[in-house]
Amino acid sequence: MGNRFDFKGRTVVVIGGTSGINRGIALAFARAGAQVAVASRSQDKVDDTVTELARAGAAQAMGLAFDVRQAQAVADGLAAFHSEMGDFDVLVSGAAGNFPALMAEMSVNAFRTVVEIDLMGTVHVMKGAYPFLRRPGASIISVSAPQAFLPYEGQAHVCAAKAGVDMITRTLALEWAPEGIRINSVVPGYIADTEGARRLAPTEQALDMVQRTIPQGRLGAVGDVAGLCLFLASDLAGYVNGQVISADGGLYQRGSGQLGQMIGNALRAGKG
Repeated sequence: MGNRFDFKGRTVVVIGGTSGINRGIALAFARAGAQVAVASRSQDKVDDTVTELARAGAAQAMGLAFDVRQAQAVADGLAAFHSEMGDFDVLVSGAAGNFPALMAEMSVNAFRTVVEIDLMGTVHVMKGAYPFLRRPGASIISVSAPQAFLPYEGQAHVCAAKAGVDMITRTLALEWAPEGIRINSVVPGYIADTEGARRLAPTEQALDMVQRTIPQGRLGAVGDVAGLCLFLASDLAGYVNGQVISADGGLYQRGSGQLGQMIGNALRAGKG
């Protein structure tokens, strides 16, 4: 993906930005010249990503390890980013947890874990970042999922949590717009070589089925999602607020379809 955006002089914070799609988003902003800060639970991943951000061209790169389930740790980490880099022009909230499990077989604690990471983690990030967002001009991007609006077997926990994330997006678009802050959600499609795709389509057969279902005929690339984030964070999207936008090659127009049924069938077969 060529650089069509210039983020020199801007500060970008990517929560969950040390792996998969979120790391790709952080690197895209680095290539566009931004100061980029990343956070995740793994210090090793943080250190590796900071090195790669510098190589990619970030004006400044830093990172911290903290758990989005811990409100004070999130607040302290974001305060440290602000102390070093100044007001946040772009905030990407991307921490997520997922595993396929049928509701009847899932423990309450397992369900709660996903809600705490995806939903409460989003609450902690939004509240922790709020004092440090540039006014006017800040752009917030939540990384959502199709489970927010499509029911999938074996995904009740994720469906509930991500629906909450998108409603936070819509609500904060109303509450924070008068301060000059925009917020939108992006919904990645099936992105090749990511942990999320491997969890829901773990076999070559399943992945082939997904690919044949995508109207554009290919799996997505991390750059497809990163490009959408660059656009939403740019002045070109200055009147885009409170939207949930998919980068999916048209896949979700078909609903959860065969993939949702396949997940459920696989989980039921595993019980036998």
